[in-house]
Amino acid sequence: MKYIGLTGGIGCGKTTVLEAFEKIGVPCFIADRQAGKYYDDPAFLDEIRSLFGSGVFRSDGSADKQQIARIVFSDKEMLRSLNALVHPRVMAEFRQWADRQQTPYVILESAIIYEYHLEKHLDQVVAVYLDKEERLRRLELRDRVSRQALEARMRNQLSAEEKMDRADYVILNYEGNPRARQVAFVDAKIRDTIK
Repeated sequence: MKYIGLTGGIGCGKTTVLEAFEKIGVPCFIADRQAGKYYDDPAFLDEIRSLFGSGVFRSDGSADKQQIARIVFSDKEMLRSLNALVHPRVMAEFRQWADRQQTPYVILESAIIYEYHLEKHLDQVVAVYLDKEERLRRLELRDRVSRQALEARMRNQLSAEEKMDRADYVILNYEGNPRARQVAFVDAKIRDTIK
């Protein structure tokens, strides 16, 4: 079985592309979704408290993820420390999950594959590309977040162009561009490398 990464900058439409892969029967593992579950784990919360202090916890004992996001998106060292807690867990769970699949390949989706060198655990990488202005426009509508806050998040990721240059395959995710046809093409190329 091959491990395929799927990445792209914030707001490029990775979820929509993943849905197209799932539609043709490719199992997909979403790193952020998995990482979100850790905030229900008391042992993980203890590590968060050690890293950020008690100020990021609500009165009911739950972690305030928005407060944590504000901290890490303005402090690269704290972001690195948080990711050092999260990514080893995510990769271990991805491998366990992949072992249970019965397909020629599986996809790990993460916006920060290259930033945290996850590609060394993968056979190939697909990048979803959309230019920065269009991503900002979509994110402002979707998340109701200021352009300034969105640009701060983007600065913590490699540029979309660099991800595209480093990837084995690229899907251009513009409206009107035949997404399903691009996914089918990439799927066929990946399967050819397995034969």
